[in-house]
Amino acid sequence: MRRTWRSMLVGCVVTGLVLAGGGVASAQEGGPPTGPYVALGDSYTSAPLTGTNAGSPIGCLRSVTNYPHLVAERLGVPLTDVSCSGATTDGFRTAQRTNAGTNPPQFSALTRDTALVTIGIGGNDIGFAEIVRTCLSALPVGTPCRDRYTAGGTDQLRARIAALGPTLARVLREVHRRAPEARVALVGYPSVLPASGFGCYPAVPIAPGDVAYLRGILTELNTRLERSAAAGDATWVDTAGPSVGHDFCQAPGVKWVEGLVPTAPAYPFHPNAAGSEATSRAVVETLADAAAE
Repeated sequence: MRRTWRSMLVGCVVTGLVLAGGGVASAQEGGPPTGPYVALGDSYTSAPLTGTNAGSPIGCLRSVTNYPHLVAERLGVPLTDVSCSGATTDGFRTAQRTNAGTNPPQFSALTRDTALVTIGIGGNDIGFAEIVRTCLSALPVGTPCRDRYTAGGTDQLRARIAALGPTLARVLREVHRRAPEARVALVGYPSVLPASGFGCYPAVPIAPGDVAYLRGILTELNTRLERSAAAGDATWVDTAGPSVGHDFCQAPGVKWVEGLVPTAPAYPFHPNAAGSEATSRAVVETLADAAAE
């Protein structure tokens, strides 16, 4: 029943957006956004290699099938997608150089007319690419990844996540300052790893003993993002829950996140087109639920 009600509510929201034909619904008013949509984020937002490249610079590897494009299509609103592969929160306030062009500061896309902002960020701030390189193991024994990051008695990754809190607070304050009437949604990261068990070595060569550790790190990152959303007047979009059972250990056609060797068009350890589609559904349904409260 809840699924049916949610589907009906999403349909009503989308229909209302199309009929509205413009205008900005204030976040304070609680109505659904009916005007321009700006997407900020990293490669989990831009969805590299999942579809035709969209916009410039091409080095951002921004796909026309990423979740911002799908959300904009579902809601019938104009989109400015400035997400960029490799982005950290620094790329919001300063230009980001890529292998093929420079992405302007992502904040520069925001205006007082912006009605909806989605933000997908944080993974690169804690060193996503470095973590992948470090945690791939030549042998399925021990806990080399956990040992590396907890050497000396301090968990470096958890410390990075804790340090991300004040940074996210500044990001959200600036978004609200530049786009004061916008509904702001902070989008979490999907379930990359299986929800239980020891992974799928050697298809994804992470030592079985490290899988639980990394699962905990991803959970803590999402918890940090959720808390930041609550403190920063933003709507939290959970993508981890809906993506359980669609991790990189699943069969082609089931997985929403690819592994070391992708079986569908996508960057390694990134969402494929099905993953972007699922995230777009989570965003639209969450916005519909928030509008109904």
